[in-house]
This record gives sequence, structure tokens and C-alpha cells, in this order.
Amino acid sequence: MRPTVSTRASSWISSIPVLALLAFVSEARGQALPTVVDTSLEVRTVVDHLSNPTSIAFLGRNDFFVLEKQTGRVLRVRPGVADPTVVLDLGVNNAQERGLLGIALHPDFPENPGVYLYWTCHSSAPPADPFVPDEITCLEANLLSDDTGQILQVPLLANRLDRFVWNGSTLTFDHNLITLRSFQNDAAPTPPDQGDANQPPRANHNAGVVAFGPDRKLYLFFGDQGRRGQLQNLPSGPTLTGLGPVVADDQFGGPQPDNPHFSGVILRLNDDGSTPQDNPFFQAGANLGGEIGANIQRIYAYGLRNSFGMAFDPVSGGLWEEENGEDAYDEVNRVEPGMNGGWIQIMGPASRVPDFRAIETTSLHNEDFPNLQQFRWGPERIATTTAEAMSRLFVLPGSHYVDPQFSWKYVVAPAALGFIAGRGLGPQYSNNLFMGLAVPLPDGGPLLRMRLTGNRQKIAVDDPRIEDRVDDNATFDEFTESASFVFGKGFGIVTDIETSPDGSLYVVSLTQNAVYEIRRKPSGRAELRPDARIAGDSGASPFALGAPRANPARESVEFSFTTAREGPVQVLVYDVSGRVVRELLNETVGAGEHRLVWRGDDQEGRPVPAGVYFYRMKAEGWDDRRRVVLLQH
Repeated sequence: MRPTVSTRASSWISSIPVLALLAFVSEARGQALPTVVDTSLEVRTVVDHLSNPTSIAFLGRNDFFVLEKQTGRVLRVRPGVADPTVVLDLGVNNAQERGLLGIALHPDFPENPGVYLYWTCHSSAPPADPFVPDEITCLEANLLSDDTGQILQVPLLANRLDRFVWNGSTLTFDHNLITLRSFQNDAAPTPPDQGDANQPPRANHNAGVVAFGPDRKLYLFFGDQGRRGQLQNLPSGPTLTGLGPVVADDQFGGPQPDNPHFSGVILRLNDDGSTPQDNPFFQAGANLGGEIGANIQRIYAYGLRNSFGMAFDPVSGGLWEEENGEDAYDEVNRVEPGMNGGWIQIMGPASRVPDFRAIETTSLHNEDFPNLQQFRWGPERIATTTAEAMSRLFVLPGSHYVDPQFSWKYVVAPAALGFIAGRGLGPQYSNNLFMGLAVPLPDGGPLLRMRLTGNRQKIAVDDPRIEDRVDDNATFDEFTESASFVFGKGFGIVTDIETSPDGSLYVVSLTQNAVYEIRRKPSGRAELRPDARIAGDSGASPFALGAPRANPARESVEFSFTTAREGPVQVLVYDVSGRVVRELLNETVGAGEHRLVWRGDDQEGRPVPAGVYFYRMKAEGWDDRRRVVLLQH
């Protein structure tokens, strides 16, 4: 019997046993809607009975494309049409994490009708030699053929980023931008003595989130594909430390990032697939030349493991992504140009390397023995100190290591990541960051909400236990110190989060085969919290202003207010001189409890000095205020 290799923290489908997943999906089809903690919001099903949906892209109000991982179909969902319309049907290999995975519309869509899809094609048949595919890239005849789940039925390079053209009713292939590694069967007899003769074939770590940035460039997160080469911070390949004499990574060579070993990166491309000359390693790649140099030129960030979530901040334009650890240290990162994320030498903050090693060398979480999925470089090779790990990193000219903005000590399996752009859910949620999970645990799949600091550089926290931006949770799938992030439950495995043209939040559930919308309840349908005071009850005021959640507060101030009826409300922040610093709210709100966050900034978004401030609420002649001490940012 082959040993079991862990897949749980990095897989949509293979992260839980197949029978358990099927039972979960069956139950999910008949279960109640997901819920959110804010009773002024509601969740509705936009479309269901899909086949493992992964991503959506809006064409207009209530009009969007949705991708199906398993079938390779692009569907159009629109008002007045009962069933989604098939606008494209690709021939995908859908084994494990492969399939139809990512979509992005050109920034000038529909004037420019370009629709970009990231997907896994398949070969004509499984290879004659199980360790060497018969095809290097997919044949044109197979692009629209039947789907397959045969794990070895892929060319060496089968993860494609293609441009299609939308004519109003169908998508037509235009051209391929890049094709990346897909074939993974690392138990080959060559190279010899790697200790991976029992390595099972894999179809994971394809990542696949694709998005245009505010710079109008196309970004693609591509997972590490189980490679153990230079871009995984093993400069000499899978040696004991990653240093020393250079050795091959696998039967196809390496460790240099030629086409079969170009993985674990965020790519930045022009809309035609060419390479922007302002990419961080463009000159370094030009100096090197050849296939390896051309690949290095395409890199925006490297040293990354795998991800199902990447999004641009609608305020600052900054790029954020989540990254899945093996057993230790899932991450949320703000990606800087030229960033080295540290994998495989580092996961979580660099200061936590000893913890990273301790967990990975002792954990038996869904595995028979401790491993990092690829047996040829085991967890016992992780450095024992931060300094040693840093000394092993693969350094491209101009690269720099960056710690994550938040981590979970034991993995919770992050997945989709997305911002709510604007105030569509209410001012308290304006431009917040939301995240789903790649396993439906706990509570049937929670949805998390994170606030950013005023300068949009960090995750804002109020709980002193996570001032270090690490949840030291006690075990897997548990939110201990970051429990305040939990915004909803029952969403299953979440594969995409997008802001709709109406300003609501759309959430795609892979396991529940549905797309949900989170929106404000229509006027008069808001529910009062159990502790809300109602006018007429024991002479209570129809309004109440809550104390700050933390006082003193660091970086941001969160508080709530309650109204017994719909009406206009204004909330202002003042400094000790009585000067208005920021208007937080000035609009009509429904009855119930509402939450607001002041991020320690002025009306122009600039951080304010530490000191004493007051927030004041006015409503129908009622007036109240609270004092708060804001600490240094």
C-alpha cells in the first residue's frame, strides 16, 4: 500500500475524503441558506444546480459568466432567463484541482471583447510510460473534446491561459498567452535515490486566480505544482538544505525555472501575453536570456506554495492573496513587486520557523507520516532557526522576503479572497476584505471578514492576542484568536468572492453548486438584536450609541449603534479641539443594530496622530457621543 500524502489544506475536491464530500454535497443541496452575523443583511441564492462552480465575472447588473470546474463549461446567468446558457464548453482534465478555474474580462470590456480563461486541457490518452507524457502541450483537436478525470491524461504543459472573444452569445478562441506545467508523477526511477518511489501521482497546486490590476496588466497565480526547484527556494534543487551541488528536481530536469519548472509564482503579463518591461525581474531575465530568462521576466512574485484567492484593493490598488500551508501557517499576504514569499524554507512569519518545523515534523493531519506532499524534500529538512532559513533563500536581483500580513498557526485552509468595493453592504463594511475556505469546516464553511488599517497596508486588529497578526489556534480548522473575523457560516467551499454592479457581495460555493448574494435587507425587514432597546420599552430611548470595542484602540475603532426605526443618522469623529476629523455616516438607515469602523484616518484617508477623540451620533434631535483613545499606528 502506498503511503497517504496530505492534501487537505490545499485542495477543493481532494481536501476531504471523496465519500464524505459527496455526502456533504448531497446534504448541502437540501440545506438551509448560509447565514451572516449581521441581521441587517440577508443571503439569497442567485443560481444553483451548477457543477462545481469556481469563478464568476459580471457583464452587467444580474448578468454574469460562471465557470464550472468539472464540465469545462462557461455559463451565462442573466435576468429573465430561467436556466443558465452555455456559451463555451472546453474539454478539461478535471482530476483533483484541475479543470476550468479562472476568468477575467478585459478592462475595456465590452469595447474590447477579450475574455481570459485559465484551465487545464487534456491529452489524447494516458501515456504509454506513466512517468513521461506522450504530448508536451495539448493538441488543438482536444481543446473542445470530452472531459476526463484520468490523472495522467495531460501533456507535460496543460495549464493554459487563453484569450477568447465574446460576440454577445458565444465565446470563440482567439489565442494562447502561456501554457504551464500540469503533469505530476514524481515516483519515476530518475533521478535516482530521491526517496519518492512511493510518491502518488498528483493533480493539485494549479492555483488559477486570474485578474486585471488597476495598472491594466494581467496577473495569474500559478501554484508550485509540487516542484522542488529554485522558485521554491531550493537554489540547488532538492538537496538536504537546498544548497550545495546542483541536482535535478525531477525526470524533466530543473531546478532552474525552465518551462517544466516554472511554478509557485504570480505572473504579470500584458493583455496580449507579452511581458511588461517594468516587471521587477525584467532586466535580470534579459541578462540571463533563453527560456529561463524569459520566464524570470514574467515573475511578479515567487516563493509561493498555492492559492485559491487573489484580489486587488479597490482603494489603494494593492494586491492581496491568501496562501495555503501544508499543516502549519496559512497566510494572507499583501504582495509587493519582487516579493519572495519564502516557501519552502518559510511559512508564516520568519520568526516562527522553529514552530513551522515542529508542526510539520510531528503532524499526522490526514497523512500516515509527516511530509510536505512531495516526499523528496521532507519536513525534517526545514531549518531550525530563522537565520538559517533566510540564508537558504533563492535570491533574484532585487527580490526581497516579505512576512505575511496574517497567519493561522494550524491551517484553516483559506480559499477565495475578495473585497467589497464601496458601501453597498453599509459604511461599516466599505472596502473590507472577505475570505472563504477550501474545506467546509467549521460550521459548514465560514465566511471571514477582515478590515484594513487606514493606510491599507495591514490587517486591522482589536484583540491584543493577535497584535502579532498570528492566530495561535490550538488545532486545525479552528478560529481561536481570530474568531471575530467570522462573518457567516454554511457557505461550503468558497471559490470566488466578487462585488456586484449593485454593490452587493456575490459568493461562489463549489460544494453547494450555487452562487449566493449577500445584500442589505429591504427597508422594514431588518431584525433587531436581542439586546437592542426599543422605544416604549421601559422608557428606553429609540437610539443607542455603543462604547468602542477596544479602548484604547490601535489603528481602528469599531463600535455599534442601535435605532428602533428607520431614519436619518449622522456619525462624526472629532478631535479634542472640537474639529471634525471624519464623517463616518450620513444617510438613512433601517431599524436594528449597526456596526461602524473608524480606521484612524481623516476625511482624505490620511492617518491621524495618536490621542483622544470623540465619535458622535445624531438622529432626529437625539445626540450622544463616546470618548476613545487612539494609540500610535
